[in-house]
Amino acid sequence: MLHERVRVRLGELSRRLGGADWLDGAFSAGDLMMVTVLRRLNTSGLLDEFPDIAAYVARGEARPAFRRAFAAQLAVFTATSRP
Repeated sequence: MLHERVRVRLGELSRRLGGADWLDGAFSAGDLMMVTVLRRLNTSGLLDEFPDIAAYVARGEARPAFRRAFAAQLAVFTATSRP
């Protein structure tokens, strides 16, 4: 049931993208946040059913802004995880 609900949402997102590279024309904070959420699906196999969304995630992950934001989050996590 959960996977089906996620598939419905991914279908909506796929239609929203409609072949565009980004949600609102140019790369934005919205894309940064959406890619961050969608990355969690990488190992689920669900993105295999939506190649346009998988490509969207890959484009987002390749952006320098995404890499900087991810590195900053990882640094905070690493610093707070030390005993």
